[in-house]
This record gives sequence, C-alpha cells and structure tokens, in this order.
Amino acid sequence: MASLFKKKTVDDIIREQNKELRGTQRAITRDRAALEKQEKQLEMEIKKMAKAGNKDACKVLAKQLVQLRKQKTRTYAVSSKVTSMSTQTKVMSSQMKMAGAMSTTAKTMQAVNKKMDPQKTLQTMQNFQKENMKMEMTEEMISDTLDDIFDASDDEEESQDIVNQVLDEIGIEISGKMAKAPSAAKGLPSTSASKSTTISDEEIERQLKALGVD
Repeated sequence: MASLFKKKTVDDIIREQNKELRGTQRAITRDRAALEKQEKQLEMEIKKMAKAGNKDACKVLAKQLVQLRKQKTRTYAVSSKVTSMSTQTKVMSSQMKMAGAMSTTAKTMQAVNKKMDPQKTLQTMQNFQKENMKMEMTEEMISDTLDDIFDASDDEEESQDIVNQVLDEIGIEISGKMAKAPSAAKGLPSTSASKSTTISDEEIERQLKALGVD
C-alpha cells in the first residue's frame, strides 16, 4: 500500500517514458511490416489484372498502392521522431545525474572549505618543507662524513702497505749486509761492526725516495 502512494522520482518518470517510447517503436515496426505485406499483395493483384486486361482495376489498385506506400513512408518518419525523443530523454537523464553529482560535490567541497584553515594548511606545508630540507642536509653531512672516513681509511691502508714494503726491503738489505760483515769473534772492533751492520738515516731516506715515498 505504501508503494501506491509513494511519490515518483524523476528517474521513475524517465524510466516509464522510455518504456512507452519503446512500446511505440515496436508498434510502428509491426504496422510497417503489415503495410509491406499489403504492398506485396497489391503488386500481385495489379500484375494479375494487367494480364487479364482489366485496366480500370489496375488503376484503382495502383492508387491504393500509392497511398499504402505513402503511409509506409510516414511510419519511417514517425519512427525517427520516436527515436529522437528517446535520445533526448536519455540526454536529459544524463544531464540531471551530472547536475546531481555536481551539487553533491559542491556541498562536499563547501564542507571541507569550512573545516580547513588556509593559513594553518600553509603553515603546515611550510613546516614540512623546512623539516624536509633539514633532513636532506643532515643526510648529506652524514654521507660526506662517511665518505671522508672511508677515504682516510683507504689512504691509511695504502700508506701502511708502502711503509711495510719499504721496511721489508730495508730488512732484506740489512740481513745481506750482516751476512757479509765480519763477526765479533774475529777480533774486529765492536764500534766498526756496529757501524757496518746499522743502516744510516740517509740510507733509509734514499730508499724511501726511490720508492716514491716522501
């Protein structure tokens, strides 16, 4: 019972109108099919009367055929108008739905604008930008510090390798000189032996320069 007294919405009206237009279109199509059937029958009758030599009957039937064809042509015009009306109804329905969507969107935007403080939003964005710049600067400083540490570590390891190489070569020379030097048991003065088995500072500097180490 409640549905009987329910007020129809615009969508309900448009839906009913489209239903009526579709029914009208089907009726026009049926009428056209009937007219085409009558047209064929008249053509057969005209041919029959022509063979029989009945000119008067041919003229009457020919007039009927002309009127029938005009009526069939009018069905195409009516069908075209019905199709146009259906198209216009669909366009109106789409426009109304679009207007409703725009109205809802406008209300939502209005509510959001009321709650949103432009100054506060701008301040928040500026704070975010500032903190983001700080973070980027911090990351850059940390990255540079780590690069310096690793570079210094690599330089230190390289320098240590060079020093070890130099000391190894000096050690080899010292061993060779100690092997060639007279031993203390042969009575050589200890002072001269010490001088012969000890590499001078000038000798170390000379070998370091030869290896390219300043």
